[in-house]
Amino acid sequence: MAQLLMLTSAVNNEVLPALALLSHSTRSASASAAQVLSAPEFDLILVDARSNLVAAKALCQVIGTAGVAAPLILVVTEGGLTAISPDWGADDVILDTAGPAEIDARIRLAAGRRGRESPTTTIRAAGLVIDEASYSAKVHGAVLDLTYKEFELLRFLAAHPSRVFTREQLLSEVWGYDYFGGTRTVDVHVRRLRAKLGDHESLIGTVRNVGYRFTVHDDDNGSHVSLAQLS
Repeated sequence: MAQLLMLTSAVNNEVLPALALLSHSTRSASASAAQVLSAPEFDLILVDARSNLVAAKALCQVIGTAGVAAPLILVVTEGGLTAISPDWGADDVILDTAGPAEIDARIRLAAGRRGRESPTTTIRAAGLVIDEASYSAKVHGAVLDLTYKEFELLRFLAAHPSRVFTREQLLSEVWGYDYFGGTRTVDVHVRRLRAKLGDHESLIGTVRNVGYRFTVHDDDNGSHVSLAQLS
C-alpha cells in the first residue's frame, strides 16, 4: 500500500473516483508547493490538473525545483492531454476516468522505478557536486536550479562512468518505458543542463550518431565518483 499526497482544491474522491476502490492511503492538501514540503511522509504525489492547467504546470515545476524525491503523477481530462509536455516535470499522467486496475498499475510502476535507484552517492567534478541524498546539484557552491527530470538525467549519466547511452536508453531509464513522448525530449533536457552548467557544460559529452556520456573515474577513498571533463 502506498502513501499518496493528492494536491487539489476539490473533494478527494472527485478527482480520481476509482482510487477509492484501492487500498492506498490518500491524503488531500491544497495545491501548493508549501503543502508538499510540510506534509508527512508520502510515496507519491498526485496533482489535480483537470481544470487549471496553467496553475498545475507551475505547481509541478516548483515541486521539481524544490528537490522533492517522490514521483509526480498528473490527473487530467482527455482534453488536457494535449497540453502536457516534458517541461512540466511530471513522471506520468492518468485520466480522471481511469479504472482501479490502471491507477494501481501506474502507482506501482512509478514506485518501482524509484525503488530501483542505486544507494546514495556524492558525485564530484571540477566544482560540480551532485548529492543524491538531498537531490541537489551545485557548481562552485552555487545551487543549480534543476527540474526533477534534469537532475535525474544528470545523476543517471554521472552514476555510470564512461558509458555511452543512446537517447532511447536514456528515455527508458530516466523517463520510464511507458513514457509516451519522443527521444527529442532527451536532447532538450541535455541542452538545458549544459546551459545551466555554464563553463562546465562539457561534462556532458555527445557521441556523434550514438548518444551521450560522462567520462569519470573513482577517487582516492572510493566514497565519491570524480567526473573528468570530456575532451
